[in-house]
Amino acid sequence: MAARRISSLLSRSLSAPSASTPLLLSRGKNPGSGRGVYRFSNAAALEETITPPVQISYTQHLINGQFVDAASGKTFPTHDPRTGEVIAHVAEGDAEDVNRAVAAARKAFDEGPWPKMSAYERSLIMLRFADLVDKHRGELAALESWNSGKPYEQSAKSELPSFARLFRYYAGWADKIHGLTVPADGNHHVQTLHEPIGVAGQIIPWNFPLIMFAWKVGPALACGNTIVLKSAEQTPLTALYAAKLFQEAGLPPGVLNVVSGYGPSAGAALACHMDVDKIAFTGSTETGKIILELAAKSNLKAVTLELGGKSPFIVCEDADVDKAVELAHFALFFNQGQCCCAGSRTYVHERVYDEFIEKAKARALRRVVGDPFKKGVEQGPQIDSEQFEKILRYIKSGVESNATLECGGQRFGSKGYFIQPTVFSNVQDDMLIAKDEIFGPVQSILKFKNIDEVIQRANTTRYGLAAGIFTKNVDTANTLSRALRVGSVWVNCFDVFDAAIPFGGYKMSGIGREKGIYSLHNYLQVKAVVTPLKNPAWL
Repeated sequence: MAARRISSLLSRSLSAPSASTPLLLSRGKNPGSGRGVYRFSNAAALEETITPPVQISYTQHLINGQFVDAASGKTFPTHDPRTGEVIAHVAEGDAEDVNRAVAAARKAFDEGPWPKMSAYERSLIMLRFADLVDKHRGELAALESWNSGKPYEQSAKSELPSFARLFRYYAGWADKIHGLTVPADGNHHVQTLHEPIGVAGQIIPWNFPLIMFAWKVGPALACGNTIVLKSAEQTPLTALYAAKLFQEAGLPPGVLNVVSGYGPSAGAALACHMDVDKIAFTGSTETGKIILELAAKSNLKAVTLELGGKSPFIVCEDADVDKAVELAHFALFFNQGQCCCAGSRTYVHERVYDEFIEKAKARALRRVVGDPFKKGVEQGPQIDSEQFEKILRYIKSGVESNATLECGGQRFGSKGYFIQPTVFSNVQDDMLIAKDEIFGPVQSILKFKNIDEVIQRANTTRYGLAAGIFTKNVDTANTLSRALRVGSVWVNCFDVFDAAIPFGGYKMSGIGREKGIYSLHNYLQVKAVVTPLKNPAWL
């Protein structure tokens, strides 16, 4: 899920608006959602924060089966986006820590038991891990929400079950990876071997830390590789907890190493390391370019990239407007809008446009914003001050470009990184809010006249990650789904992420695919073995 500004090798400085800036809209307290939960209210919007039901147990790197301090002794703070307060101080990795982790992974691959285990034995360890995830679901969900700001109900009821399911899926693949016997001209026996690629470097984002951990670690382990994983500096806590559970499941030392740290130091060191055989990255397109360059300039290691998106969500003239509004709302606002494939360009046919605008505005005004640990909250804070400030700057750009601000547009409350659900109408394709990946709760609604026009406009972007189509006409759905240059098309649904469904982008949205059988290709080498045949009975 991409353009997460994760572990970014780039940095930006943006000016924050004053906490005293008046809100544009106030709808009062929502009486059915519990104390401290509000709909568009700035009056003590978060009162007091709930203490998450989990202890911080792991803040060091995991290298060669041991939790260790950074080689430099440095730590960095990880913050609670509800308040901006420090949750914990975590080991700050740099090139020396990456060197130690890569050395452990290399030794585990070259000399350790992991690649020499039967595939069935490897699958059993992954299945035991999934069972431990189920056992510790509450702690993992609490850490995920505390560190990232996403609603606890989303973490516990959706993401943790998916996390465990992904590892069970890949465990099932472990003993089904095999080569082929290939017929050839002449007296030769030809077979292909599918071999693990070696030491895999992996850099994961902050918007879905556990899910991205599974998307990368699962296939790499199923194929018999060893791993050095760098978590996002904003959300390091759940990767360390999950790595500890893998130890309990029986994963040998050195097979999975986790280093916390910043992109320019730890991330760059991993991408350019001469003893890393493959690098997988999820994050912004800008950072993906740097990863690709570092990989090329070092040992030309294999690269997969899952990057940014500006996905069209197309509402056709025959749509049930009420259902289309709800799905478009979900497509954009899910996870605080911090989703690489968010339906962030909502194209609506001119015949239903005005009705759609009024209902989209009304739905945004009903969206419940508050402490993610409070029941009924739909939207928590953005990840950090940088993302918060960037989103508000894009909102300002939309206003200055003469898009119509239907609702929202300001910070929510007086502390933390909360932003009002925001809806723009009368958006034009050349506006920044229609071109750039905002990665926040900002819905841009554009008008179109016919299918040929919307195809051309939807494809006029550097991105190609995903698209949504809402129509009752199967011919329209087929025409659009084949014409849109994207890696995923959801018809009358959105964000369906089954373990078996591949995910990745066209154009500058990435290289390669994650999930499903396609993800295994990222972590395998294909070797052809040719042997002469003497007096064969058949060829």
